[in-house]
Amino acid sequence: MSALRARLCFSALYTRRLLLLPINNSKPNGVTVLRAQYNGLCHLQSQSKFSTASDQQKAEVIRSTPEKKEFQAETRMLLDIVARSLYSDKEVFIRELISNASDALEKFRYISVSSAQDTPQLENTDRALEIRITTDKQNRAITFQDNGIGMTKEELIQNLGTIARSGSKSFIEEIKKQGSEQASSIIGQFGVGFYSAFMVADKLEVYTRSSKSGSPGYKWSSDGSGTYEIQEMEDVPIGTKIIVYLKTDCREFADDERVKDIIKKYSNFIGSPILLNNEQVNSIKPVWLMDPKEVTHEQHVEFYRFISNSYDKPRFTLHYKTDAPISIRSILYVPEGKPGLFEMSRDSDVGVALYSRKILIKSKADNILPKWLRFVKGVVDSEDIPLNLSRELLQNSALIVKLRTVLTNRFIKFMCDMAQKDPVGYDAFYKDYSLFLKEGIVTSQSPLEKEEIAKLLRFESSKLEAGVKTSLADYCSRQKDDQKSIYYLAAPSRQLAETSPYYESLKKRDLEVLFCYEMYDELVLLELKEFGRRSLISVENDMQRESSDKSETIIGSDDLQQSQVNELISFLKKNLDGKVFEVRTTQKLDTHPCVIVIPEMAAARHFIRTQAQNLSEENRFALLRPQLEINAKHPIVKKLHKLISSDKELANMVSQQLFSNAMVTAGLVMDPRNLVTHINDLLVKALEKH
Repeated sequence: MSALRARLCFSALYTRRLLLLPINNSKPNGVTVLRAQYNGLCHLQSQSKFSTASDQQKAEVIRSTPEKKEFQAETRMLLDIVARSLYSDKEVFIRELISNASDALEKFRYISVSSAQDTPQLENTDRALEIRITTDKQNRAITFQDNGIGMTKEELIQNLGTIARSGSKSFIEEIKKQGSEQASSIIGQFGVGFYSAFMVADKLEVYTRSSKSGSPGYKWSSDGSGTYEIQEMEDVPIGTKIIVYLKTDCREFADDERVKDIIKKYSNFIGSPILLNNEQVNSIKPVWLMDPKEVTHEQHVEFYRFISNSYDKPRFTLHYKTDAPISIRSILYVPEGKPGLFEMSRDSDVGVALYSRKILIKSKADNILPKWLRFVKGVVDSEDIPLNLSRELLQNSALIVKLRTVLTNRFIKFMCDMAQKDPVGYDAFYKDYSLFLKEGIVTSQSPLEKEEIAKLLRFESSKLEAGVKTSLADYCSRQKDDQKSIYYLAAPSRQLAETSPYYESLKKRDLEVLFCYEMYDELVLLELKEFGRRSLISVENDMQRESSDKSETIIGSDDLQQSQVNELISFLKKNLDGKVFEVRTTQKLDTHPCVIVIPEMAAARHFIRTQAQNLSEENRFALLRPQLEINAKHPIVKKLHKLISSDKELANMVSQQLFSNAMVTAGLVMDPRNLVTHINDLLVKALEKH
């Protein structure tokens, strides 16, 4: 009798203490409660029991002796792999246990509103669903508690006693057989997340009671050595509580600030409240899962600043949702600010975070968007992404390629739309970020992707006013019916482009030419090769191609006969030996005396800028093999012919200067300042008689 009296006194004192605790009045997250409810006192007791971990520990009473069991599968060896090798960061055990708790809540939500005939009777269906985490620095422990579906003894053995079995995965498969898609919030897939706690734990204790009416409570415990114990317990509240007794070197995970940072990093968008030491931690909504029409500009700004860790605003926002060909929920932002030096580097990480059902998988997912889109910030959430057991490495490369292709094409289409709707805003974007687009064309292995990116390129045109840019598509729309090519000219400025000797012939033919002012523009177009089934041709290559079609028997003006032209060509070949590998006449020049032609001028200029510094002049000319084309009607060329017989020294100096001028015009001289000495010598010689 004394034992019974003591127990009754303890129960009365405990009940009185519970009644003094504050009541949690939060609503059940929009769930429509279809089951019968307990009376108000039972509800109060249920809420109070869940209020603190310490109270719950006092409430649990051993009812049976422990039952010792061995893990299934490869027991100790497989546990060692999970606990020590599978995860790259120990902190992810918090993410995994929160994910399991969230799944337990979602399972309860689903079953509580299910109308299936075999749905079990559940207790206390109107309870507020939440996840509570408690840290205990003094005892080096952290507790995870949910009031979700809970587990029976059989489920404990199945879900925790068999490694790599997933209760969540089985649950999804079961309801899909019933033709239901309502469990889309279930996160867990692989069943090993629970065992990640052994990375940091000396011992794990699990207290659980199923929501099914009349279910007893149980305690599961293990030190990860290959065995576990189960025993029946009294006064276990509905749901699951996991106590992680931390190893000495993992005491950091009993620090509430450290735990809060980890929760915000990985689990900030969990749908149910996460309370750390009675304070809710997760507060920001998973905006990417909301209807795009319902998200305000202010919400986008707040969310952008959260994921990008910056203080500017998004310049453009793409909120994209699709279920075909794969499930994608995403938000992609183009930053308002200019890219920094770190973002310009190809070694920097892509700024898109990868989530699966609101749980962070990778904060910098470098294979979800191509490297050239590393300036884009945002979130991608896909239920179809297959993950390995740790959720950290992506398995199915074909599916990831499909995801990347869909997102990339959608982003390009979005930017094309923005260029039409907001041309001023797009021009500002292009000024800041065009280098990334050009990088995409140069680095992409897909001709189709190259052409898609090329839709975003902008250039000035010979047919438009200075400062006005046009797209390749608009250029094609203005073409004459018989024009099958897109012509472009690389020059540092519009003035130099319009006065270039290479532009003269196309100007006479009234053909539109795109002017490329940036250093790598011509390499980009060279790599692109064609657009809209039209070849992209440099005007320099066009000059060479048409000149080569014509023979060198072009006769100059009436002042120079064919024999005189031949004599001049022989003189130039001899005088410029080692520099020029061919000399011929051309009729494509009017105001310029000569021009240099090289088969791949863009590649040659790139070579001069990047690799020619360590080569001698002789070796540079041997590699470039420049050809000199002269305008036999030009006054300088005609005067040069006369100088051959009247003043050979001056003729030599003039021919050298003509070649140097042509090389400068072609952009093939590393440092034009070296020519000043030769120009001064020429002036001295020319002014001797004055």
